[in-house]
Amino acid sequence: MINKTKVACFSGHRNLPPDSTELQADLERAVTELIEWGVVFFGNGGALGFDILAAETVMRLKKDYPHIKLVMVLPCPPEQQSLKWNDEQKKRYYSILERADKVRILSPQYTNSCMLERNRHMVAHSGFLICYLRQNSGGTFYTVNYAERCGVEIIRL
Repeated sequence: MINKTKVACFSGHRNLPPDSTELQADLERAVTELIEWGVVFFGNGGALGFDILAAETVMRLKKDYPHIKLVMVLPCPPEQQSLKWNDEQKKRYYSILERADKVRILSPQYTNSCMLERNRHMVAHSGFLICYLRQNSGGTFYTVNYAERCGVEIIRL
């Protein structure tokens, strides 16, 4: 059984501010702080926007902290998750998947509930959730509330 104090996950919106420099800096500080607290595993759902930014941040920090691991927790096969994305989005996504330490696919096919199940899975296996929440609806809102009910420590950016 994994020690949840060594695991963090991410949740955030697909749409990020046009200039995400400040968000990226806050994200890097939060991940670095968790690494210094002993977190080793970073679970990421692979969604557009915040998840991609978070995965790229973990990959950059691996240069200074080679012991950390990026675990991609996908709701369904990559070609189904990225089906409606443009070429640039797919390029970034597949680059992350190639460099991730582990890729876990939770459902063999897309379903109406696979995104929700992915989020619940990541929260259930994490001690920390780094989130970018700006609206009181949607998947991130649900995930943050679920994490609160589960007693996961939430770091809000």
